[in-house]
Parts: sequence; structure tokens; C-alpha cells
Amino acid sequence: MTIITFIYLYIYLFSVSETDCYVSLWLPTASSETVRTVTIPNSKDPTWNQTFSYRVDSRVKNILNLNVYDEDTFSKDDHLYTVLFDIGKLQSGQTSRVNFKLNPEVSTEVMQGNISDHSENLITNGTMVVINSKLSFPGFIHCKLYCRTKGLDVRLEYDLCPEEKNFLKMRRNHVAPAVEKVLQLKEKLCDDEVPVVAIMTTGGGIRSFTAMYGSLLGLQKLNLLDTITYLTGLSGTTWTMGKLYEDPDWSQRYMEEAIHKAQKQVTKCKLSCFSMNNLKYYHHELKERTKEGFDTSFIDLWGLVVESIDNHKLSNERRAVTDGQNPLPIYLAVSLKKDYSAQDYREWVEFTPYEVGSFKYGAYIRVEDFGSDFFMGRVMKRLPEMRICFMQGMWSSIFSLDFMFFWHLALSSEDFWHKWTRDRIEDIEDSLPSTNPHCLETRLVTPPGQLSSALRDVLTGRPTMAEYPNFLKGFQFNDDYLKNKYFSTWKDTVLDIQPDKLMETAAQPLALVDTGFFINTSYPPLLRPERKVDVILHLNYSGGLQTRNLDQFSAYAAEQGIPFPKVEISEEDRKTTLKECYVFEDKKNVDVPLVLFFPLTNDTYKKYSEPGVERNSENIKEGDVDVSTIFSPFTTREVCFSKANFRKLVNLTEYNVLNNEKKIVEALRVAVERRKQRKS
Repeated sequence: MTIITFIYLYIYLFSVSETDCYVSLWLPTASSETVRTVTIPNSKDPTWNQTFSYRVDSRVKNILNLNVYDEDTFSKDDHLYTVLFDIGKLQSGQTSRVNFKLNPEVSTEVMQGNISDHSENLITNGTMVVINSKLSFPGFIHCKLYCRTKGLDVRLEYDLCPEEKNFLKMRRNHVAPAVEKVLQLKEKLCDDEVPVVAIMTTGGGIRSFTAMYGSLLGLQKLNLLDTITYLTGLSGTTWTMGKLYEDPDWSQRYMEEAIHKAQKQVTKCKLSCFSMNNLKYYHHELKERTKEGFDTSFIDLWGLVVESIDNHKLSNERRAVTDGQNPLPIYLAVSLKKDYSAQDYREWVEFTPYEVGSFKYGAYIRVEDFGSDFFMGRVMKRLPEMRICFMQGMWSSIFSLDFMFFWHLALSSEDFWHKWTRDRIEDIEDSLPSTNPHCLETRLVTPPGQLSSALRDVLTGRPTMAEYPNFLKGFQFNDDYLKNKYFSTWKDTVLDIQPDKLMETAAQPLALVDTGFFINTSYPPLLRPERKVDVILHLNYSGGLQTRNLDQFSAYAAEQGIPFPKVEISEEDRKTTLKECYVFEDKKNVDVPLVLFFPLTNDTYKKYSEPGVERNSENIKEGDVDVSTIFSPFTTREVCFSKANFRKLVNLTEYNVLNNEKKIVEALRVAVERRKQRKS
């Protein structure tokens, strides 16, 4: 129902000293403009009596922002505090007086009345809301762009897209016979008995790019590569994935050929990337990108450097999954917000050959439209699809670190940040009883002082971030968005209870960075319940403590209520040398995926050249592969390897997989048994 809300504002303040106060009002669901009262000069107890009117829709979440300022003539006005009030608490057709109990006290009188029974057609997925109406906007090439009346250019639902559902049917035709062969089953598996197995990789620069080839080669030699349905990556492993998916049949070919090509890239001197000819090429490509309508940044230059590894488009990778002949690749990034650390605000964004989107909001766009301008779910200005090198520049954007990342890494504590730089938010009492179960509590937000604000700028300042038009621009939030189970699963930022701030973020460019700035993991897309993943092979290539990323994500999953098995690794293993594979299983809950954790470690490879084959005096030195100390030639700082070191790292990760064949096969067996149990 469309409603007119009249805000009859009567505010009384009391302060110790005389101030020049005024109050500004912002209701983002009704207007992008902020209105304000007059300033009451030199008063300890200023009083205002003004009226403001808003046209709002009761089906969306409407939060009124009452901001109190002290006006300064020669400097920036002091923002004293903000009161966030959910106007869903108001009764239609009634005048209500609301007292906010704080010091100073605020008294506000509000009247809400109906003006029409006509409701505009809204499209919603339970979290996001957009009006479905015909729009026309001036074009950018001397024409007009007309948006569709019925459908949206943003897919607003939490389910998998039709293309991925079709892929799963096709992939099952490859996975089923592979599982039957590995498990030596006498009967064929029914469709709902075929397990969904995924490979989850971590970042780590050239180290992860190289090591991933060895792991895949090991799986191929065990005839297990065809059992994999999903393959996720971030940072350095996106280079491996991008290179592999240039070949539509890569997993059906012997991996050694792809490894030989990768070796040429890894062992090549990287100084050639900055030759005069290449610098001229980068300049030309950035100019062309600007002409196409894209905003360019240093991240794009980094992407062009990476282009020597991959130079296709993400949508081209559909050729590699059109018949289900390879696992579906999923690339992961995180979205950040200016003035917030990655620990306070980050949101997962996934990329597939079909779509780019947020599984927190249930909003997806065609991968070809990523980078185009959107408003209210429609494309306003469609740009050409960008090459994958520019995406890889963002997926592995090592230049976007902020000081808070290092602080958090060093201390694993946010007490300092919370105390000195965060807004202080607290629930306050108001005098208005609510009959609407979806209403939010009234909140008082006290911003940090000038010194703390300056400190926040220093701590969260990032040299550069890749920014793209936000496809959520123009969306609003459903009145009961916090009750949506999908949104609640990924509700993990300080702004989730402030829909006005989330809308403000959606109106800003989408700032995307390497997922490793939060947790170096690509688990999240695999834990969407729609994908029904049974087994996850965690291939870890990060630097430093091999268990850090696993421990961090395990804690994150527990906090979010995401099904994930308990991580149990002995203190002795953690302090000495980790085993090659650990299996984590929740035997009480069959819906929790099995996780097989493969740290990058040299355990038995020192003594065995192949599983069961001990080294002799001639090849004992080949087992001396240092992947854990600061003197290792395989640290994440390295930008190239020698041919010998490249081969050493590939051989090590291949061996670690081969030597744990029994554990992988047993996990497949358990997954099949679990699926059969669900049927009975």
C-alpha cells in the first residue's frame, strides 16, 4: 500500500553548554535528498517545530535517520549522533508521539495516513525489492535506451540459474560412471545417488598457480578428475583455472601437456612484462578500455600484466562446460566499503561462466553485463564484455591491502579498532509499542570524533581498488529482509542491521578485491545449499601457517551457522610437520559435507619417490623440497621459479594426492551411502 507519512517534528534538547544545533532527516527509501531544520543558535535547550512529508511504501524497510549536528562557522559541523527509527512501528492514520530515551532526550511527533489503495508492482526475492515499471533514460550514444517492462536484467532469486542446472545434468553423465568405476560398484547409481564433489583452492601467487597443476595431475592419474563437479579458486589459482578453461576439453587430455605450457610461463623472466613495447601496449589497451566506457585503475594495469597467462573472456569458458565435460569453475572475490576494514565489512561475490552475483542478496547478472551500468535491475548502459585478464587483476589485487589487514593478521584482535574507530551503535528505548514483528529496534549511532575519524582513514586507506558499476543500484530492502534465511546465513557485517547504509553502499561503485584480504579461501560458493556439495577437497597453497585459513573459515562457519565439520588436528602435528591429508566429517549430520584437507607439506615425500617406493641414494635429494621455511624458494613472494623448482613443486603436490587415494575413495563411498540414506 502506498502511504504518505507526515513527520511533525518537535525536538527538545538539553546540553551542558550552549550549542548551535540543527537536525537533518534522511529517509533513503523515499528520497535521495536530506532535509534539515533551521539552526537554533547559542541554546542549551533548542526546540524545533517543523513539518516534513514523505511518500513511502510499507512493503519495503523504511528507516528514518534523525541526525543531530552542532553547526560550526569556520570548520566542519560536528555530527553529534544519529537516531535510526523504523517507521513501520507507526499506525496508519494515527498521530504518534515518540520519545527516544537518551541524553539529550528527543521527542518526535509523527502522523501516517493512507493516500491510495493502489500498489505499484514490486519484484522481490524476500530480501531485495525493486519496482517493476517501464523506464526510459537518455542514452550515452545519442539514442534512448528503453528498459523491459516485465523482466529484469538482474536475476532476483536464490536458486541456481537454468544454465547451471542444465550443466549439473550433463556433468552427472560423466561423474556417475567415474564414481562407479572408482568404487567398483556392481549396480549403476541413480541420479540422486551421484555425489557432488568439489575442489576448493586457496591463493598464493605463482606458488598456488604451480602447485594446483600437480594436484590435478594426481587426481587425473587416480581417475578421480571426472568425479569432480565444481572447481573454485581465488588469487593465484584463478590464473591456473583461466588457463585450463581456454581448452574446452582440458580434463579429458593428459595434464602433462598443460603443465609443460605453464612451466614456460612460470620460468619466464617477468622483467619482459615491463619492456618498452609492452608498456606501449598497456597504454594503448587502457586508452581503448576508457573509450569503451570503463573506468580504469592501476588494477587494470596489473590485469594487463597477467594477460600473458590468460587473454580470453569468462563467457568463453562455457565451451568447456557445454556438455558437462569439465567441472564448473567458480571464481571468488569480496566487496569492500570505504572507511571500513575487511573484518567489519565484506561481502562475497562469485563469478561463473554464466553469471556474476551475490548469494547474500540473491542477485545475479549475466557475466557479459558485468561492468555495465544498472539501475533498478535494468541495464542503463551496456558495455562490451571485459577480458578475463581485467577480472584476474581484481581477483588477485595484491595492491588493495589496508593497514587494518596487517593489524588483524598480527594481533588477531579488533579491540583497538572497535574502541577507537568504529561507530558506536546501541539499542535505545522509544515510547512507541510495535505491532509489526518485522520492525527493527530504534538505535542510537554515535560517530567517532575527529581524531578517530582521521585514524580510521589511515587504517582503512587502500592504495587502489577495482571499482565497477553496482548492479544493486536502485534496489531497496524487503520489510522483513532480516528474516530471510538466505540473507541471514551470510549476514556478517556491521551494516546488516542498517538497511539505509546497505542501500547507500549499493548506490556506490562495487569495490572488489582479492578474497584473501578477509580469509584466503573459496569455500563460500560451495556451501550454498542449492549446490548440495557432498565432498570438498581443500587444496591449500597459501603461505605461512597452513592451518590458518582452515581454522579461520571453520570459526566463521560456526558463527554464521553454516554447516561445516569440526576441524581436529593434533597440536603435535601443528607444531611439527602436518600430514598430507586430514578428513573432517560430521557423523551426526549427513547434510554437512566431508572435507579432505591437503596442506602444502612435505611429509613422506622426503623418503618416498612414489607411494610405496622408497628413495635411494640417487634420488634422495629430490625429496628435499622446502615449502614451509622463510628460506623456501616457493614463498608467495616469488614471481618466477627455475625449471627445476617448478617441477619439484608439481611433483610434491602430485605425490600428496596419489599417496592419499584411499582417503579420497573412502570419502566418495561415504558420500554415496549418505545419499542413499536420504532416500530411505
